[in-house]
Amino acid sequence: MDERRTTQADIEPAAVAPSRRERFSQRFNALYARYPLRLTALTAIVSAVAVLSMYHALFASRGAMKLTQEDIDAAVQHTLTETVLPSPAVRAYETILPSVVRIESFITDPKTNEEKEHGVGTGVVIVNDGTILTNLHVVQGAERIQITFMDGHKTVGILQGVRPEHDLAVLRAKVIPDDLFAATMASTADLRPGDHVFAVGFPFGIGPSVSGGIVSGLKREFKSPEGGHSMSNLIQFDAAANPGNSGGPLVTASGEVVGIVTAILNPNEDQRTFVGIGFAVPIENAASAVGLAPF
Repeated sequence: MDERRTTQADIEPAAVAPSRRERFSQRFNALYARYPLRLTALTAIVSAVAVLSMYHALFASRGAMKLTQEDIDAAVQHTLTETVLPSPAVRAYETILPSVVRIESFITDPKTNEEKEHGVGTGVVIVNDGTILTNLHVVQGAERIQITFMDGHKTVGILQGVRPEHDLAVLRAKVIPDDLFAATMASTADLRPGDHVFAVGFPFGIGPSVSGGIVSGLKREFKSPEGGHSMSNLIQFDAAANPGNSGGPLVTASGEVVGIVTAILNPNEDQRTFVGIGFAVPIENAASAVGLAPF
């Protein structure tokens, strides 16, 4: 892969240090962006208990009916009944989303000598210093790599290493946003066919998008129709995946990463649409690409 030499023009200006209030606001907004429905439900419960406590403080001294534990339990139960809790797909999506990035690669058109898009894929932050996993085929041959975080921040992606046998590439973001969340990884040792999984990424550049399905099989082999490269020990899944999902996370209902989406099986080489069989590299293999023990 070609790498450009960093020049002074590539270096992004340093941000002004935020105040304590701004840092608190940033952290709260990042937390709320990650768990909005759960925080909403928690807020509703806390509000219900607070209202009952105020009632007790206001009227107990006047000889009115005392607030009992049964009253509190009933109020909490009513709040839980009236508050719609998120589905597994929503929980998975909200949990992983802050760690998902859009990856665009660019090359120079030899005819016009102008830069053009080479490909679009997905990546996932696995270390909060800006270390990102994606597929090698997403960035292979690129002259420039651009990473877009979920807060809209864009920066240059620097290739740190490759693992061709697993179609993996390790990128480092030149500049990272405040309060960057690294994904939580989960062992595949307990993963079983039938377990629910979700793929989050940018299929055909559209996204972020989420699709859901189940684990269809384990320890599968796949041979790339383009280069004939074979991969083994893959997770087979049926959550819809298409070009652009490549390099994105395959997650559990808890939003924990168990694999990196890497390939889809098509009946012939001309098709690049999902027919129900996708493959992901187990996270143990993916994490070892950056020298990490994931658990």
